[in-house]
Amino acid sequence: MEKEHLDQVLDIEQVSFPTPWSRNSYLRELSDNQFAYYYVCLQGEQVVGYMGMWIIIDEAHVTTIAVHPDFRGRQLGRYLLEELMLRAVVLGADKITLEVRPSNEPAQKLYRRVGFVPAGLRKGYYSDTKEDAIIMWKHLLDLRGD
Repeated sequence: MEKEHLDQVLDIEQVSFPTPWSRNSYLRELSDNQFAYYYVCLQGEQVVGYMGMWIIIDEAHVTTIAVHPDFRGRQLGRYLLEELMLRAVVLGADKITLEVRPSNEPAQKLYRRVGFVPAGLRKGYYSDTKEDAIIMWKHLLDLRGD
């Protein structure tokens, strides 16, 4: 992800999340966070999806993943998530985690399909609704090829 992608990323962000990240949040992630890795999926010049993670020692943490509404239902979310996991392995991670809203059943279904399992709850995690977050984990050892 580059700064020139942000207008399109923010458009997708607005329609994908109840509390979207701001331009400044992304700019800080891209320029100031040494642990952050953000990627876009392009069709020509159009951003059709994006994903991000932090890598800290041997753990990856998914910070965001979204697909443009016109491209949903085509397995692009699964592709992005699988690509993110492969990149995490290349960067030295052997496990990956994320948080998801209990109300976001389509995302939970996707995460389970690629091998994430629920591991706990963060009470009141989402500031907009005080909704809990389901913490999910996946071991990446099967992707390492060791």
